[in-house]
Amino acid sequence: MPTQERILFETRGLTRSYALGEVTIQALRGVDLRLYHGELVVLLGASGSGKSTLLNILGGLDTPTSGSVRYAGRELSRAGARALTRYRRDEVGFVFQFYNLISSLTARENVALVTEISVDPMPPEEALARVGLEARLDHFPAQLSGGEQQRVAIARAIAKRPRVLLCDEPTGALDSATGIRVLEVLARLNRELGSLVAIITHNAVIGEMADRVIRLKDGRVEAIQHNDRRRPAAELHW
Repeated sequence: MPTQERILFETRGLTRSYALGEVTIQALRGVDLRLYHGELVVLLGASGSGKSTLLNILGGLDTPTSGSVRYAGRELSRAGARALTRYRRDEVGFVFQFYNLISSLTARENVALVTEISVDPMPPEEALARVGLEARLDHFPAQLSGGEQQRVAIARAIAKRPRVLLCDEPTGALDSATGIRVLEVLARLNRELGSLVAIITHNAVIGEMADRVIRLKDGRVEAIQHNDRRRPAAELHW
């Protein structure tokens, strides 16, 4: 059972609302949640359930309307812009559905964009080797498949040695076979680096590879499922 000392994130009464013309959109409606050091967690829910909003707040890309977010015992929800920038730079790696690589830079150079501003980075070559792309260092994005481009994006995210790896639909633009290979990479990095890995998805099958599955619906946590066994990504089918 996770202990108090292993809590990395804790949210209490977390809400986020947006004004859309004269209409107010309630993206989060009072989320109480704990995420733990070193776990692999899947945030599952339909479009509009609040998954991405929650991930953006945890990653310091957005701020809550009310409630609190604590990270490693520190209050994140009241941090200023400079502190959030430092937090994102030093603590968090992001992986998105679309790879956001710079087309004029090689795989090595795309990863180096992060390592050049990080406190204790791994060399770009090591980061790319960890995702199985040691032979593609000097290839440009247009010379790589979609799965390879996503693995470059993962290498870029882990090169700073983040304590937190936040992945928003990382397999959403990939076919199932390529997506499973990307998930294998994420699971291996979770084991090797000890980072908390949180994966947003609408695909319930992916939850089978997690320590826990957190289901969101209409901006609230609907249910939390603990898996007795993390199923290897290679065994998943959809």
